[in-house]
Amino acid sequence: MLRDGRGWQFTLREVARRAGVSHAAPYKHFPDKAALLSELAARGYRHLQEDLIAALAPERRGSARARAIAVAKAYLDFGRGNPSLYELMFSSEIDKSCEASVREASSAVFALIVDILTRGQQAGEFKAVPVEGQAAALWSLLHGLTVLERGRRLPPSEGGLMPIDATIASLLQGLDA
Repeated sequence: MLRDGRGWQFTLREVARRAGVSHAAPYKHFPDKAALLSELAARGYRHLQEDLIAALAPERRGSARARAIAVAKAYLDFGRGNPSLYELMFSSEIDKSCEASVREASSAVFALIVDILTRGQQAGEFKAVPVEGQAAALWSLLHGLTVLERGRRLPPSEGGLMPIDATIASLLQGLDA
């Protein structure tokens, strides 16, 4: 239903109808729609984490820079391929009572980014500065690029590099030791 283009503008009754169950059935699993949306957001973060891990597999022995680029591209691909889910993951619609599962799932993505940057620092490829700040900068940049690209707000390419590639390259130059 998220892929239908209406985002999460549906009711639990509609979810039940599409699933072919009674209209009360979803309430056996979720107290309300906000709890369902929170679970979807948590699953979105877990899928994002899986995609990032898969992108790292070919770069297992590669440089920290190559690993960061692989993660960046996989992150952007996830946002492109799952626009409504991606928007939900960062939405204020997340149920406060279920926020812990979303926070835990998003923290796992952040930890993966921290690990890449930590290894890059240990290898002498990236500056030895507080890694959490570097990770927050990288995630913020990727999130912003994803949102700008989805909204078709990125400027056209100039000088050969696509705006996304140029932006990632620029950030990584700032991380270089």
